[in-house]
Formats: sequence, C-alpha cells, structure tokens
Amino acid sequence: MRSTFHGIEVSKRGLFAQQSALNTTGHNISNANTEGYTRQRANMQATTGLPYPGMMATIEPGLLGTGVNVVSLQRLREDFLDVQYRNENKRQGYWEGRMETLEKLEGIMNEPSDTGLQKVMDQMWQAWQDLAKDPTNTSARAVVRERSKAVADTFNGLYRHLEEVQRDLDNVIGIKAMEINTLGKQIAGLNRQISDIVPHGYQPNDLYDQRDVLLDKLSKLVEIKVTPGPNGAVNVSVENRDFVIGSESQPVATQQNPDTGLLDLTIGGETFVPTTGYMAGVYESRGEIVTNMMHRLDVLAVNLTKEINEVHRNGRSLSDIKNGGEPQDLPFFVDVNAAAGSKDYPKGAGSIAINPAILASLDSIAAAQPEQGNTAVGNNQNALAIAAIKFRVLEAGTGVNDLKESSTLDDFYRYTIGQLGVDSQEAARNHTNSEMIVGTIDNQRQSVSGVSINDEMAELVKYQHAYNASARVMTSMDEILDKVINGMGRVGL
Repeated sequence: MRSTFHGIEVSKRGLFAQQSALNTTGHNISNANTEGYTRQRANMQATTGLPYPGMMATIEPGLLGTGVNVVSLQRLREDFLDVQYRNENKRQGYWEGRMETLEKLEGIMNEPSDTGLQKVMDQMWQAWQDLAKDPTNTSARAVVRERSKAVADTFNGLYRHLEEVQRDLDNVIGIKAMEINTLGKQIAGLNRQISDIVPHGYQPNDLYDQRDVLLDKLSKLVEIKVTPGPNGAVNVSVENRDFVIGSESQPVATQQNPDTGLLDLTIGGETFVPTTGYMAGVYESRGEIVTNMMHRLDVLAVNLTKEINEVHRNGRSLSDIKNGGEPQDLPFFVDVNAAAGSKDYPKGAGSIAINPAILASLDSIAAAQPEQGNTAVGNNQNALAIAAIKFRVLEAGTGVNDLKESSTLDDFYRYTIGQLGVDSQEAARNHTNSEMIVGTIDNQRQSVSGVSINDEMAELVKYQHAYNASARVMTSMDEILDKVINGMGRVGL
C-alpha cells in the first residue's frame, strides 16, 4: 500500500526539478553575452515507479509514479560544427597573416603614384635627356645629380622599410609564440580542473565552454587536432606534434636561426614550421613575400647602376675635356659601404650612393664620348646613351642578381609591382571568402548553442507554471493530510 505522504514527496520532487530548470534558464539568460557560452538545458526524467499492489489488483502489477528528477544539465553543442569552425578558422588566419603583410608592402611601394620609385626613375631618365640638349649647362647637370640622388635615396628608403617589416614580422612570431604557449597552459589547467570534477559525477559545463574558447583562438594561429582524453580532458596536437596531453603542455618558444638570423618556432625544444593558420601566413610573409621583394629591389638596383656605370666610365666629363686628358673611368654610382676611393658597384638596393667625386663637382659628370682625333671638344653622346638605358632590353642570366628573363628595367619593375597587386588581391579575396565561411559556420553554431532571450523567456514561463502547479499539488496534499490527521475519528465531537 502506498505511503500516506507519497503525494508530498512527488510534489517536492516536482518543485526541485522545476526550480533546477528555472535556475538553468536564469544562468542561460545571465550569460547571453558571454563569449563562447553554450546554452544549457535541464534534462528531466520520471523517477523509478513503485509497485501498486492491492486486494483488488490483477495479477499484472502496476507501477505508481514517484515524480521527476533532473538527470543532467546538458550543453547544447555540436562537436562536428566545432571541427568545421576550427578548420576554416585556421584558413582565415593564414590569409589574414598574408594580407596584412601585402597591404603593408603596397603602402611602402606606393605604386602608381607621383612619389614612387617608378616616377623617380622616370625623372632621372628625363634629366639625362635634358642634359643631352645642352651638355655644358650647369643647371642641367645639377638636375641629373639630384634626380639620380633621389633614385639612390628611394632605393635605400624602400629597402630599409622592407627590413623593418621583416623585423616586425619576426617580433610578431615571437609574440604569437608566447600567446600559443599561454593558451596551451590555460587549456592544460582547465583539463586539470575538469578531470578533478568529472569522476565525482559532476558536469563542469562552464569549464568546457572556457576550454572551447581557448581552442577556437588556438585554431586561428596554428593547425590543431583535438582528441578526447580521460575524465573529460582533451589532448591537443599542433602540426602533428603533441602540445597538450591531459594537464601538461609542451613549451612553445623561439630560437634564432644561425643562418638567417630570424626566429624559428620550437615546440618541446624541436623546431617546426607552421603550415597553416596565422603563424604560417606570417612565416611565409617574412621568409618569402618580403624577402622576394627585397631581392627584386636588389636585382633592379644592381642592374640599373651597373648599366649606368659602364656607360659613364667610358664617357668624358667637363674636367676631362678642360684638361685635355683621357676619361677618368669614373662610376656614377658606388656602394656606400665601400672604402673611400673605391670603384665598387653597389651590391644591393640598400647600399646605393652617388660617387663622392660627382657630389663634389658637377664637372665630373661624363656627358660626352671621346671623339676620334679631337679630345678637346665635348658632345652629348654619353648622356644620350645613358638615357637610352631606359629602353634597353637586358639579357637574362644565371647570377644571383641577374634578370631571370630578358626585359627592360622598367618592365621588370612594373612586373614586380603588378605581381604584388595580384598577390594582395588574391589574399584579400581568400580572406573575405574564408571570413564568410567562418561566419556562416559560427551562425550555425550559435543557432544550436547560442542563447536566445526570447526562447529563454518562453522556457522561463513554462517552468514557472510547472513550479506553481507542483506547489499547488503540495498545498492540496497538505490540506488532505490535515483532514486525515486532525479530522478523522472526531465524529460527534
């Protein structure tokens, strides 16, 4: 026979269950704007029934309901969407790293513009053509020297800017390495807390959310693989190398490469090269994009100065003509790091300088070529020959600073700028596409895991009514029991 207080117990369980659901709904509403929070739901289940025997019962025993109980507080999250999100997040990070660098390079090169290298070179070639019109004109000679100095200064400035970008990217790698290391320690710490709680039958949903936020951030930086571990922990590998195992994480650091002087990434003391994610984009930007642009500037600078120097050294200056002597064999451009009086050609874009002899005297500019039988009269042939270099097709070579394909200097530079523009557009396009995909997947995640205030308010009303109804049942049972206890057996009193 059932207990006299059975109804009280059933009502009490209903009150506790609905109160738990109300608390869970309130927790959801409170965290509606919390980053990475996953909506939770109180899963209810009818408690085990009791046999219902009686004198009039059939041979088929019945079960008496005993109420309800909250069996779990479930995180409403799809692991599959997390995997998709992190896969796309690393691609977005990769293109973001490349795009940032390419945009910087476009700003540095500043082409086409009235202040870019192309314009400065055009002005130098024009100055040589103007000098050919009046080779003895001091003003024309001064313009040639100043325009050529502007070319040297522009090469130097561009190269220094590129070196600064490369150093900045190196610093970024160092900073992001520390960030990865910090994320690994935090994930390992959360693993430790979760592993301490789960064996006791608890569900640390909020700790799971915090860990997922960290994994999302880590996935943008490097390629990760997340696998479940014991007691709710997860193991994380980076580029197929163990990174977080349970409550321990491998240190991520940087060390200077003895050959390049740049920083290499290490995990657990072993060097690794990121293949995707933001770190891979920065790595490629530093080691390929910027380095390639520096090399192409070197090739342009070396070939431009070489061509001008070879013509200028065979020409005659006003000083030669006045002295009636042979050409001075004077290079127009020299290497800024060369010893005084050296005739070494510039070795790169960062070391171009005008010959000190030309800076000291405009008469040292060789605008003429020797004339057969007459060394005392000047002409404009050397100035014309130097101006014509602009249109000369240079042959391809196999040297470090040789052109890889036959081309004019102008075409070589235009191709360099054109390729930079194409690469930048490609990076921006891919970044936009990956950003859109990440946004789409995140919206899908939010549709499952995100908190909707309207939905939660509807749930709140539902649980509130259920709570009130359970309270009303308990009140009714209390009135019945009061009648039984205090009213029975009092007939006639």
